[in-house]
Amino acid sequence: MSEEIVDEVNAEVEKPEHWLWPRYFLHISYDGSKYHGWQRQINGHSVQAEIETALGKLLKQEKVITIGCGRTDTGVHADKFYLHFNVENGIPDMADMFFKLSHMLPWDIGVYEIIPVHTKAHARFDAIERSYEYHIHQQRNPFIHAFSTLYTWPLDVDKMNEAAALMLKETDFATFCKAGGGQKTTICDLRRAEWEVKNGHLVFHITADRFLRNMVRAVVGTLVKVGRGQMTVAQFEEVLQSHTRIAAGASFAPQGLHLTEVKYPYLDYSVNEQGVRKSLYNGMVPKGNRLGFDNL
Repeated sequence: MSEEIVDEVNAEVEKPEHWLWPRYFLHISYDGSKYHGWQRQINGHSVQAEIETALGKLLKQEKVITIGCGRTDTGVHADKFYLHFNVENGIPDMADMFFKLSHMLPWDIGVYEIIPVHTKAHARFDAIERSYEYHIHQQRNPFIHAFSTLYTWPLDVDKMNEAAALMLKETDFATFCKAGGGQKTTICDLRRAEWEVKNGHLVFHITADRFLRNMVRAVVGTLVKVGRGQMTVAQFEEVLQSHTRIAAGASFAPQGLHLTEVKYPYLDYSVNEQGVRKSLYNGMVPKGNRLGFDNL
């Protein structure tokens, strides 16, 4: 399963009779260390399974189907993640539901908001922008090792940023797509790609409308080769334009990768007096999903 958000349909889909039930977005975060990613697995522990089990008990529904904004790989973290689900008779007491759900879920899954939305709103298909960060530390630190990758070789960040800037001129990222990923297209609208030195650590920021399977970790692995002097910026450009995965560097470890932002055209964001950010549905009617089912 991909660590980045990919355009693949969940194993289970919402039933037509559920399409007109009240729909809600759930805003969560999770530490992916102990999970085989977001997506439910036959033989693995997933975040989705935890969420659906808890919702089923609280809502007293035989089966609650959740649709996430994407899929994350084993060990990858989500600082911000949205999913949607339907409730037959709605949620009468949102505050009570929030309190009980927060306490029912394990400590490594955080719940921030339950947001009533239009019945056509779709957590996966309606997202217009996603952002990731990849964290690298260059000295051993037991307090961050689960959320960052240790890499002790000296790196030329300026060269890495020079190479990363070339990606903003490209639209086809087949070079960084894992073979057999099942993508119908390798075209992405990349809007940000840059390294930042932050508190002595390296952080790679990348934003696009969508990501391919294994894309971010493959990009990081290739840019690090530039930083080590194993690949020139000109060679990186050649690799980028080759559109073949074998030309790029190895994928970096999953624990350094964080999904940090997902944006929707109908969610407005505000910050309260305590500095807590809230997502508010602005009443916009979604256009419907990309599969042709108008009410999905």
